[in-house]
Amino acid sequence: MAKRRKRRRRRRGIPPVLIALFLMVIVGAAGLITGYVKKYTPSDTRMNLTKYYKLENQEEVALILQDTVSDTKGRVIDGKVYIPYSVVTDTLGGRFYWDEETQKMLYTTPDSVMEIEPESTVSTKDGSTQEEDYVPVKEIDGSYYIALDFLEKYMQIKGQVYESPARAVISYKWQTIQTVETKTDTVVRYQGGIKSPILSDVKAAETLQLLEKMENWSRVMTPDGVDGYVQNKDLKAAQEKELVYDGDYEENYTSLTRDHKINLAWHQVTSEAANAAFDETVKDVQGVNVISPTWFSVTGSGGTISSMASADYVSKAHAKGMEVWGLIDNFDKNVSTLETLSKRSARTHIIEMLLSEAKRVGLDGINVDFEALTEEEAPHFIQFIRELSVTCRANNLVLSIDDPVPQYTSFYNRKEQGIVADYVIIMGYDEHTTGSESAGSVASLPFVEEGIIQTLKEVPKEKVINGVPFYTRLWTENNNGAVSSQVLGMDQADKYVQENGMEVYWNKDVSQNYGELSTSEGTQKIWLEDEESLEAKMKLIQQYELAGVAAWKLGFERADVWAIISKYLQ
Repeated sequence: MAKRRKRRRRRRGIPPVLIALFLMVIVGAAGLITGYVKKYTPSDTRMNLTKYYKLENQEEVALILQDTVSDTKGRVIDGKVYIPYSVVTDTLGGRFYWDEETQKMLYTTPDSVMEIEPESTVSTKDGSTQEEDYVPVKEIDGSYYIALDFLEKYMQIKGQVYESPARAVISYKWQTIQTVETKTDTVVRYQGGIKSPILSDVKAAETLQLLEKMENWSRVMTPDGVDGYVQNKDLKAAQEKELVYDGDYEENYTSLTRDHKINLAWHQVTSEAANAAFDETVKDVQGVNVISPTWFSVTGSGGTISSMASADYVSKAHAKGMEVWGLIDNFDKNVSTLETLSKRSARTHIIEMLLSEAKRVGLDGINVDFEALTEEEAPHFIQFIRELSVTCRANNLVLSIDDPVPQYTSFYNRKEQGIVADYVIIMGYDEHTTGSESAGSVASLPFVEEGIIQTLKEVPKEKVINGVPFYTRLWTENNNGAVSSQVLGMDQADKYVQENGMEVYWNKDVSQNYGELSTSEGTQKIWLEDEESLEAKMKLIQQYELAGVAAWKLGFERADVWAIISKYLQ
């Protein structure tokens, strides 16, 4: 029997197309995994801090002012850090002033004006043994710089200098801040995202200042001045921290503020006849303890002033229990306030003449009424006030300053006024005045209150006096669209309303009686300043515990307003 042959079964191989598909899947999966890993793996790229701070050479120093990296750079010279004069005055609020006329840096203390020549040296003790000479003020490329060490002697600031790259972290706002502590070692990144470059490493339990918290990231500031982002998962809950100045400099400005409320009335004096009419002017006045006659005016850019000061007037006022604070203004349109106050010789001459007149007639104080100041004039005005304050303090003269409501005049530097002067008076009127595009109240209650609120942010309440108007404006909106007004005293305004049958009603939005009248010339409107509106304003003065009230002006009031004023100054 023949043997059967066994048949071998041929193995079939995996089709090439399947192998190709399999490889494609493997490669795709690897790509996906690589992409996923790449996407979610934090970047370890580091940003060069020299570029981060935008330092262009080795003499530049980055400035971190409280919690802000400044665009302006300092300088490092002979191992000392110098801060630009513009940063010192505009941001740090330093009491330094470059006097162009004398080419000196001035610093005003409570009792003198220090003069510093650029490139001159001073000595300071290093610790308790060594003395070191250095230059406090330098001129570099036409700009002025002040040594950080020197600033720390005369300002409530604290600076910490770091290297690689050079930067100075300067604290000057002593307030409550938000801080966060790190849970673990982590990094600060340039932006909020794990792919953003690293700026700095931070250790666990390190305290950072919290600038802004977002959903997954927080913007922080490190103690050495790096502003960047940390993931929220690496941070503990925010805490409040009080920044307390622990340096050596102390503000020792003494003040001549009174231990009673001020009830001041301005007396517009434009002639000797007005001085002579003092008795008649104040015959019905009650409760006023300060009278401020408009006696002085700047008449020349060299610092000349006109004077109508009268010793007899002062004697009569004193006999009635009134102090006399002589007012000086800048109302002469032919005299440039900028040209005058920017020269030390002119400022000095004004001050010397005021002191001479004050001694001659026996003044108790000086009231400064420089109005319509521009942003360019403001630094020179503040220096004038500083220098005047030295003279007033030395001669026991109360120094008060009249300021507009701080709506568009933040550059008046009320904070500095509140330090060097005795009183800051808000001129709580002229909300609508000559030149206004539309008719409106002279002093609506919301306008007055906002002025008080904003002023109290910069000036202590025991130094703030609120000015109130005794006058009203009668507005006419002509048929051709033009707007004009005339000033009326209280009795004049009431007389006009009654004689013309104008109906008035209490407008609670402005806290004034309002009236309106149609005439052949157009529509007349009036927001009355009367006993009711005055009482509403006096309630604010009482509510905010201000130092007192000032009224413009004597002659516009009715006799019964004095009882209302006194009622709220008890």
